[in-house]
Amino acid sequence: MTKVGRDFSYTMQSLAVPPVSADVMFASTRFPNYKIGANDKIMYGNEDQKLVSMKEVIAKETAQLLEQQKRLSVRDLASKFEKGLAAAAKLSDEAKLRDVTCLEKHVLLKKLRDALESLRGRVVGKNMDDVEDAIAMVEALAVQLTQREGELIQEKAEVKKLANFLKQASEDAKKLVDEERSLARSEIENARAAVQRVEEALQEQERNSKASGTQDLEELMKEVQEARRIKMLHQPSKVMDMEHELQALRIQLAEKSKRSIELQKELAISRRVEESTSYLFELNGTPALGSYLQIQPSSNKASQLSQSSIQWYRFTSEGGNRDIISGATKSIYAPEPSDVGRILQVDVVSDGQTITLTTSDPIEPAAGLGNYVEALVRRHDTEFNVVIIQMNGVDHPSESIHVLHVGKMRMKLCKGKTTVAKEYYSPSMQLCGVRGGGNAAAQASFWQPKIGVSFVMGFESERERNAAIMLARRFAFDCNINLAGPDDTAAQKP
Repeated sequence: MTKVGRDFSYTMQSLAVPPVSADVMFASTRFPNYKIGANDKIMYGNEDQKLVSMKEVIAKETAQLLEQQKRLSVRDLASKFEKGLAAAAKLSDEAKLRDVTCLEKHVLLKKLRDALESLRGRVVGKNMDDVEDAIAMVEALAVQLTQREGELIQEKAEVKKLANFLKQASEDAKKLVDEERSLARSEIENARAAVQRVEEALQEQERNSKASGTQDLEELMKEVQEARRIKMLHQPSKVMDMEHELQALRIQLAEKSKRSIELQKELAISRRVEESTSYLFELNGTPALGSYLQIQPSSNKASQLSQSSIQWYRFTSEGGNRDIISGATKSIYAPEPSDVGRILQVDVVSDGQTITLTTSDPIEPAAGLGNYVEALVRRHDTEFNVVIIQMNGVDHPSESIHVLHVGKMRMKLCKGKTTVAKEYYSPSMQLCGVRGGGNAAAQASFWQPKIGVSFVMGFESERERNAAIMLARRFAFDCNINLAGPDDTAAQKP
């Protein structure tokens, strides 16, 4: 122990802080601004720094927060907590392995000490001292091992505490991510609602502008028409002159059109005369759907058509194969929808001589018929008023009105509430224009619902007849049925 001498009071007085004179001047009247840096060094701050305003401090902190948000998002924080939790679990597993290892070491030390104890009773002299030293070393190792085990237990507790903390932090981070996600979704929904409101407002504004523009245009057109009317009232003579000139031009155009048709017929006749011998017959009529073609004698030497054999054909081009039109053996033939775009020919056998007549152009479609049929296709069932001319090849005396129903799956012929014939589309069903007859051939059609039952029907107009044929063939084609006339082999897609 240290002995305290008598000069203790003198020593304390010499170590005390010496007094400071009253006339000493300090550099600053406030507490010095310094920081303790590395190795306990005192670091003085800059005394000349200016005072920062509150606005600059808030702006600086906001920038720091934004930078921190860019560096570490909530998702990154959650992932880091997950990694820390995995590391803690790994440390816990290592601690368990260490516990097992310590237990094995305790068992080995105990066995070693028991072996040395049994050996100490058998040896004497110097060997006895060596055994004692070995026993002392084993006991020291046991003490060290016990201390290490205590440290491991403490480390294990800390690791468990850290794992619990990281697990809680991970759960908090997940909750925070879910909250941020729900908040972001609500903000997105609000933004979508705002965008939808803006789009509706723009559409309303556009509709209003269009309505106002249309109204302005109509008013402007009315003003222009009124101005033209006033101008015409002031210049009536000029208007009348223009009307007379237009009327004269129309008359001239009509005369030239007639003359052009006559010249075309003369040219066709001259070409036929140049190509072959003079024909005894000629083919009259317009090669178009809705009209009819008629064979007429063109020479006094021609025999009567009733004494001649007639057969009509259709082909795609002048060099193509001819397809016979079954049943078309009369002098009049009305083209049907299957003939559109094809050239027709007729062979007249008279006095042992075969004369072939050909249409000048392919059969043209009827104007507006395609749009009319497309409008009818949208209906489930379409009705046509018809008159039965023949039934099963026998003339039908009654001229009462019947109704032909053309549906998507079947056709039906009714008279009032009585059903005369009804049949679904099938390969045995046939439908085409009537192949022969008089001037009304373009309005008549042939329908065979099934084998043994047939009708020749007259429609109100050529347009109705062709529309009914095209509509039925369209619906039959949708049912994979080729609806055509007798012995027609060429499949025509509607």
